[in-house]
Amino acid sequence: MKVNYFELAGMESRERERLCRRGGVNLRDLIGQVEPIIEEVRHRGDDAVREFTRKFDGADLEPSAFRVSQEDIDRAGSSLPADLLEAMQVSIANIRTFHERQLEPPIWEIEVSPGIFAGEKVIPLESAGLYIPRGKGSFPSMMMMAGVPAKVAGVRRIAVVTPPDVNGRADPATLAAASMIGLDEIYAIGGVQAVAALALGTNAIQRVDKIVGPGSGYVLAAKQLLSTELDTGLPAGPSEAIVLADSSADPLTAVTDLLIEAEHGPDSAAYLVTTDRSMASKALEIIPRLVRTLPAERRSFCETVLQSNGGVVLADGIADALAFINQFAPEHLQILTENPLELLEQVKFAGEVLLGPYTPGTLANYSIGPNAILPTSGFARTASALSVRDFTRRMSFSRVTESGFRDLAPKTLVLARYEGFAAHAAALVHRLEKS
Repeated sequence: MKVNYFELAGMESRERERLCRRGGVNLRDLIGQVEPIIEEVRHRGDDAVREFTRKFDGADLEPSAFRVSQEDIDRAGSSLPADLLEAMQVSIANIRTFHERQLEPPIWEIEVSPGIFAGEKVIPLESAGLYIPRGKGSFPSMMMMAGVPAKVAGVRRIAVVTPPDVNGRADPATLAAASMIGLDEIYAIGGVQAVAALALGTNAIQRVDKIVGPGSGYVLAAKQLLSTELDTGLPAGPSEAIVLADSSADPLTAVTDLLIEAEHGPDSAAYLVTTDRSMASKALEIIPRLVRTLPAERRSFCETVLQSNGGVVLADGIADALAFINQFAPEHLQILTENPLELLEQVKFAGEVLLGPYTPGTLANYSIGPNAILPTSGFARTASALSVRDFTRRMSFSRVTESGFRDLAPKTLVLARYEGFAAHAAALVHRLEKS
């Protein structure tokens, strides 16, 4: 296995830009395939959802069976081993504690200037849809990461969609996690048809105001097409990570952390960026050996990633490494340096930053508490991790006293007249003349 190797010092700006480009799916290529499915759901509702579920997932479900029964939810919990249930409970507790800290005051107000008052009221969304994927495995962790902040935020109705197996059953651990969080509106449907059903509504599935959660390229394309119908949340695509290591880091630790995101799928991105040539050489030796020990599917994913959208990058000092990292804006950044906390201030763009050798992505993906549904594809430059704030909205309000009006209105009248808004101006003149 040959692993990609790059030296930043010898690369021109265009070459660095190419290194920052993500591979994987091209949404433009998928939109043409996705749009007809959405239109079928729009016009045929549950019949189209059933047809595409049968076609893509191999499960033939009557619309009345889309929703998972409470009996099946309860059965899922009792079918799982005790250690898994305990691990999920610990993770949910940590995720809840972290997200409860994000809650804002329900209402606040300040006196902007004498007699001029303004504030905001924070209101939970009326409804939200959670897309929980299942394509490359079972992901109760995504159920926890999406469901807990929605519940903490106080969303009145939370609807979950997740793909079924060929027998029409949702993943038991995902059902158990939902139950632990307090969610019971769960539909065993997935893919484009599930996103369309949540966005447009059918007889069996009432539409929602917002959809969050990661998915395949087809799901991402569907969300993009439906973004004019509802809020489709942050762009969460294929996994990506950068591990930053200096000479103080253990090469084996650095490589094991590199493979965390690489094993997610062939469209992932995973780079080990190091300032130490010896570290780079050791990593290039260790990577093939570790990859060979993985199960066949995960081994294949890692091999593809580390020969396409990944590998080892040698930087010409820590400043050069951080410049590349900020240009890439990774979903996950793991810092394995002598003083990782000192570098945090210099990291401008990353979905999350994991500091030190005892904070691997494995813990962050499941159990620490911060959300693991993160912006990808460079959107960490403008977007943030999924949070309680994604499930609330802010409504501003204002009130002005008579004395405040008399002071502010004449100045505002100048602006209204300058912009040519006669009715705006008249509303002020009328009150000024009365007072």
